[in-house]
Amino acid sequence: MSHVGVPRGTVRKRRSLALLTAGVLTIPVLAGCSSGGEESARGVPQDIAPAARETVADGSTVNWAVDALPATFNAFQADADSATTRITGALLPTLFAMDRTGQSKLNPDYLESAKVIEREPKQVVLYKLNQQAVWSDGREIGAPDFVAQWRALRGKDSAFWTARNAGYERIEKIERGADDLQVRVTFSKPYADWRALFSPLYPKEITGSPDAFNDGARTTLKNTAGPFVLRSVSKSKGTVTLARNPRWWGDRAKLDTLVFRAVAAKDRTQALADGTVDVADIDAATADRITLARRDRGNNGQPLNHGPGAEITPAQALRSWAQAHGSDEDAAEIAQAAREKNRKAVVAYAAEQKALRDFAVRKSLEPAYTQLALNGESGPLADDRVRRAVARALDREELARTVLGPLGLPAKPLGSHLALAGQPGYKDGSGALGEQNTKEAQALLADAGWTRGGAAEPPKDTKAGSEAEKKDGKDGKDAEADKDSEKETDKDSSEKEADKDSADNEAAAERKKADQASADRDSEDSAASRDEGLYIVGDDNKPGAPAPATVGSASAVHVLAPARTAGVQGTALLRQAGLLGEGGAVAATDKQPGGAAGAYAPVGTAAPAPAAAKGQLGKDGKTLTLRFVLPSGPGSQSLRSVGDKIAVMLEKIGIGTEITKVPDESYFKDHIASGAYDLALYSWPATAYPATDGRPIYAKPEPATDGSLLVEQNYTRVGTDHIDQLFDKAAAELDEKAARELMKQADARIWAAAGSIPLFQRPQLVAVDKKLANVGAFGFAAPRYQDIGFKNRQAAGSPADRKK
Repeated sequence: MSHVGVPRGTVRKRRSLALLTAGVLTIPVLAGCSSGGEESARGVPQDIAPAARETVADGSTVNWAVDALPATFNAFQADADSATTRITGALLPTLFAMDRTGQSKLNPDYLESAKVIEREPKQVVLYKLNQQAVWSDGREIGAPDFVAQWRALRGKDSAFWTARNAGYERIEKIERGADDLQVRVTFSKPYADWRALFSPLYPKEITGSPDAFNDGARTTLKNTAGPFVLRSVSKSKGTVTLARNPRWWGDRAKLDTLVFRAVAAKDRTQALADGTVDVADIDAATADRITLARRDRGNNGQPLNHGPGAEITPAQALRSWAQAHGSDEDAAEIAQAAREKNRKAVVAYAAEQKALRDFAVRKSLEPAYTQLALNGESGPLADDRVRRAVARALDREELARTVLGPLGLPAKPLGSHLALAGQPGYKDGSGALGEQNTKEAQALLADAGWTRGGAAEPPKDTKAGSEAEKKDGKDGKDAEADKDSEKETDKDSSEKEADKDSADNEAAAERKKADQASADRDSEDSAASRDEGLYIVGDDNKPGAPAPATVGSASAVHVLAPARTAGVQGTALLRQAGLLGEGGAVAATDKQPGGAAGAYAPVGTAAPAPAAAKGQLGKDGKTLTLRFVLPSGPGSQSLRSVGDKIAVMLEKIGIGTEITKVPDESYFKDHIASGAYDLALYSWPATAYPATDGRPIYAKPEPATDGSLLVEQNYTRVGTDHIDQLFDKAAAELDEKAARELMKQADARIWAAAGSIPLFQRPQLVAVDKKLANVGAFGFAAPRYQDIGFKNRQAAGSPADRKK
């Protein structure tokens, strides 16, 4: 059993876990990637319709879709989520923001300068604050705010419920400088990522006491220092409303108000069409609809050739009309109702398409990457040879094309765990593992003992009286009893074969009935409804398959609730998968042997061929089958497509996969965090501070006193002492070039360990009112909220109030 998290007081800074799905997804070469240098990697530019401030109108309101209202406004708490980050970015100081190249850049709205002024005997950083910077109550931003935040986050006072403290524990003291606008920070040991500290910066009124920190900042922020202030939060309306900050000293915000509105991913097309939101992250399906809407602008009122009814042929239309006007009254009534339903759907779809013409799709690559995670804690993947074989079986270029190609984005595999293409320090390190090579992957498996006939072989080195024999009902003491047992086994096998023949005949009859029933089904069922009707192929009783989980029994998978420090990762992962929810125990059917745990196939699909027939590898009587866990949410189709392709690639080298599609709300807690998986797909965001943010993700798990593992954020459970040492050296290296070289070495070691296989940078699709400027797919960069606005002044009211 693995324990997620680390003891309070030693918690590292957490990177939000992002799962891919709905436009998420929502991972070396492994296929044809060169190990090029930094200069060869170029990122995809942001797409925000940039415009000079003088061309942007003053006033009006923008409605921006978020997945849900923020659970807290305190970004340092475990349940802080993407909405927390988005909203606090417009309200609180960020001293160093990420720019379009993925580097941290000094923010002149808050700092005149910040630099290391001493290295010996101890590192000292001097911050010189913008002399105009004040909180919304008029008080100057100063050293007391830095001191209060340091004391809250350094990990020495457990009364502060914090999920992040990396770097703050290295600070020895904070003092006022030559004047009130200078803050002098002395470190007890060198810290390369000092720019990551104090962003966001909270006022001392929030960080000065546990009560204010733990509870006061969850639902409101009374004192802020950004281009906007918090005006109101409405749970009933699902909105957080910001207003222009009258005390803001920087460039005046163009908008009067900025409203963040909770809109589920599945509802965003409708929200865009009816004018509820002006900006929304969207999936590929919605992006396609907007593209079609703009294409159809000049069709002069002609019927659309897509949407409801577009697939009806002239012959079908004629037959429908004949039925609706025929002499059979019952049939006519049914046909008329169907025609009316279709007519309304066509009208509604056409109206939505007309409204969607007012939007543009801004696209770039999100600052996050999708990976294939290989759980190395136990089972076949505990052997690094098997992990490397899995990695070398993958055609990462094909996987990247699957997700990025249809969107017109560069479909290039990612070559680093610690930087994205375009960031300083990016270098393709996949050469440490090797390119995609089926033969070499097979050789690795053979070296690990997995062979074609291995599933039929008895366990090696099994002695009489061993545990293996005891499980088969033998005591190992009576040789004659063993012989009798073998005879009985032969007899049982014969009887089972006869039973099997009988069962096959019965199954054939049942399939015939099922085929007839299927032919009688309503032909108008949608693709979605057909998907709901899929059945699980299984109950094959494959050798070596895990025993089915039983609720309340010892054989059930033990679900370990994530530690508080892992909560933010779970929230972010579920959000990106379109999967927010509570609880969600895994059904027993999700863990049945032989593929029953989610090997979905259309009704009528034949049961899988035996392992020997498919050439599946085995060892000691067990087949080489890996549990591949995927979410079943409505927005995770891209994720499932990638998962299906990976399964096919692994099958080519003799590795079987049991794809389990689990409830959305249990994907992270019951599988990723608790380690109840072999293979899984999820994502990590980019960072400008890999030495700090990357370490907990790749740190070697440590044994706890109770025998469990402390995995921090390393959900693959794969790590080495050398990797940890390289991270520690980089975190203490004040020379940026030297620190980057250490991170490249660490990345090569992570590749070689084969616990995490980066696939590709995730797509970023944003629907934006085409009149808006300086907003869209930001890529690496943080938004400049004060620059967002409409290019042309609106005649009246908020754009979100317009009637379409």
